[in-house]
Amino acid sequence: MALPSLRTSASGASAARQTSARRTPARRFADRRLFFAETFRTFRTTGAVTPSGRRLAEALAAPLAQPAGRPRAILEVGAGTGAVSRVLAGLLGPDDTLDLVESNPRFARVLEADLRTDPRLARHGKRIGLIAKPVAELDPEARYDVIVSGLPFANFHPGEVSDLLTRYLAALNPGGRLTYFGYRGTARFRALVGSSRSLARHGGVVYVLDSFQQAHATDCRTVWANVPPARVWNLSAGHDRPDAAIPPPRGPGHDF
Repeated sequence: MALPSLRTSASGASAARQTSARRTPARRFADRRLFFAETFRTFRTTGAVTPSGRRLAEALAAPLAQPAGRPRAILEVGAGTGAVSRVLAGLLGPDDTLDLVESNPRFARVLEADLRTDPRLARHGKRIGLIAKPVAELDPEARYDVIVSGLPFANFHPGEVSDLLTRYLAALNPGGRLTYFGYRGTARFRALVGSSRSLARHGGVVYVLDSFQQAHATDCRTVWANVPPARVWNLSAGHDRPDAAIPPPRGPGHDF
C-alpha cells in the first residue's frame, strides 16, 4: 500500500512533455559532486562518497525482475540522487507503485525535480512518489512487496539497525522481499583507524545483521563491479530460505 498523504509526484502531462530529457555527463557529474559533499556533511546518514553503480543497483532491484502477475508496491529507503530508483522504475509493471524515501533535503530536491524531468521516472506519473521524511515517520500500516534499503547500517548503532530491520520485515506483504547492501573491504581499514568504542559498535551491528540474516536471508551475492565492491542481501519475512546458500555468522572484524 502506498502512502498518498506524504507523496509528491509528477503529473502525467508533465511527464509527457519531458520524455525527451536525457541525463548528460554534466548532470551525472553534478550528482556525484552533491553525493561527495553530503558524505562529508552528513557521513553518518549518507555513508558513501558516490551513488551506487549500475551493477549494484541491478542486484538490489533483482526481486522486481520477474513479473508478479499482479500490482506490486515497492519502497526504496535512502534513495539518494536516484541511482537505484531509476533501475527500479525500469522494472515497474503497468500497475506497480514505487515510494522513494529520502530525508536529506538536498537529495530530496534532486529527486523531486527528477520526478518531473527524468523520462525513466516521469513516465510513470503518480505511480512514483517522493516521501521526504525519515523512515521512522512512515505509516506503520503501509505494506510493500519489495523494500530496497540504501541506508548505511555500518554507521548506525546496533539498536537502530535492529529497529530498522524489524520495521522493514513487518512492512512486507507475505512473500515480500527486502534487499540491502554493505561495502566489502572496509573492515581492515576500520580496524586500523577506528576507536575501541567504534569497533565495539561495529561488532554489535555485525551481530544484529547476522541474527536477521540467519533467520530470514534467502540470497547473498557480491557485486565486484562497484566502487567499492558490495555484498547484497535478500531477506524475506517468511521462513523459506535455503540454508545452504547463506554464509555462516561472521565476527566483528568482518565486513557486512
